[in-house]
Amino acid sequence: MIPSLPRLAVSLSVAALWLGGCSPAEKPSAQTPPSAPPPAAAGVRTVSITGDDTMKFNVTEVAAAPGEPLRVVFTNVGKLPKQAMAHNWVLLQPCSEAELNAFGTAAVLAAPTHIPAAKQAQVIAHTKLLGPGESDTIDFKAPSQPGEYPFICTFPGHFAMMRGKLVVK
Repeated sequence: MIPSLPRLAVSLSVAALWLGGCSPAEKPSAQTPPSAPPPAAAGVRTVSITGDDTMKFNVTEVAAAPGEPLRVVFTNVGKLPKQAMAHNWVLLQPCSEAELNAFGTAAVLAAPTHIPAAKQAQVIAHTKLLGPGESDTIDFKAPSQPGEYPFICTFPGHFAMMRGKLVVK
């Protein structure tokens, strides 16, 4: 049986679109290099932090003066897909271990950002959730109160291993 002309035309159009989408010359690169962060204002100290596929930050302690202007450039240097191994950097108010665990647990249910809305008051600063090779830059002032301010990754399950502290003194 010979298909009707409209049906044949639609089938050929769909096949052409599908084959056109498979052209190796048109495939996007696997990773887009991170764009350079904008220049920091005078007096702003830049801290570069990375997260990787072993669920670790390369920096686990940052010292700052009260009220010091800071710029955090956070990069996910991992290779695993974002759906499985995304990372962010979230700076929190001082809290107990139990409160930190409660925040990390609540973050699991706060997709897609993994920043729980009900606990937003605990967040001082945070980056976006990043996939492999992605980078985000945030500017903020260190808290004026001396103390230890925890930072974590809030992607599900990561807060148990991906943590550090900003020490303000």
